Amino acid sequence: MIPERIDRYEILAELGRGAMGVVYKARDPLLDRTVAIKTLNLSLSDKELAEYEARFYQEAKAMGKVTHPNIISLFDVGRSEDHAYMTMEYLEGQELRQILDSGSRLGMDHIIDIARQAAEGLAYAHEHDVVHRDIKPSNILISKSGQVKIGDFGIARIPSSAVRTMTGMVMGSPQYMSPEQVTGKSVDHRTDIFSLGVVLYEMLTGSPPFNGENVHSIMYQIVNFNPQPPSTVNSAAPEMLDYIVAKALAKDADKRYRSAREMVEDLKACATGETGIRPSYTHFAGTDEMTDSFPAYAISNDFDSLEATRQLAVLTEFENLPEIRKKSTPFALWAGFILFALSAVALVFLL
Repeated sequence: MIPERIDRYEILAELGRGAMGVVYKARDPLLDRTVAIKTLNLSLSDKELAEYEARFYQEAKAMGKVTHPNIISLFDVGRSEDHAYMTMEYLEGQELRQILDSGSRLGMDHIIDIARQAAEGLAYAHEHDVVHRDIKPSNILISKSGQVKIGDFGIARIPSSAVRTMTGMVMGSPQYMSPEQVTGKSVDHRTDIFSLGVVLYEMLTGSPPFNGENVHSIMYQIVNFNPQPPSTVNSAAPEMLDYIVAKALAKDADKRYRSAREMVEDLKACATGETGIRPSYTHFAGTDEMTDSFPAYAISNDFDSLEATRQLAVLTEFENLPEIRKKSTPFALWAGFILFALSAVALVFLL
């Protein structure tokens, strides 16, 4: 049942709901404006409430640190008898997810503009020490006028935050996670650059670069699999977009764009047809990084410890994966392999 009001806000309609609570369209009578109000249900169990409330206020702190045309604005935070809430800018438009799911083909100029605006918002957030960590089409909103805004900072990381992800707990949306998120390593602003590269690839080709029958195979692909260049799937994609996507999707964070601002500049150059930067396909399938025929699978050098190897075992659950070829590794890697057999699939793990 939709409440008539929360605190001073008059509830107009429900916009969506999730594990933490509900998002409503509401009216602020004091300022006479329409807002979105995100609520946290305070009737959760004590354990759930403690975790969700910490994340809820972390999101508010993250949004409060960034005021930018390409980021949803936070107006207010409060608490009533039944709800903790934050009120935000209400945007007339659609999620990028809805646009992609509609089957309508985005024009190349529109794709570049969406990616550029999203990168502008991320650049500003990163410059203010906020890492989003969950960039995906459903968190990118597009107004009727074409303005792009990033929303949902629910798992954002800020230096002053006391909230920490539980050991072994994966936060984020699997298809858009960076390799360092999948392998449980520490992340910085470059994880958002990787995720935006995935979104850009999906806009260009109609499908994310990493797909699988289950979350484990998707995560395995993120760490070990290099997708085809977008232009081989969509001939309308300019050569420079192949370069931009490749650089954003580099497995090694040190080989990605050093900042979202750099990605913005390349997208601007692409939009104007500048060709000063020559494309490099180093991070795509069939290149010197992956010399075997497409698709290529290998034990990644990112798995440089026993803990990471065990995590790979958990992630894959030995399901729906081809036999993994042995790859030469540095001396520092754990020596030896243990062969696991399940049905007809043999999988070798690095210890």
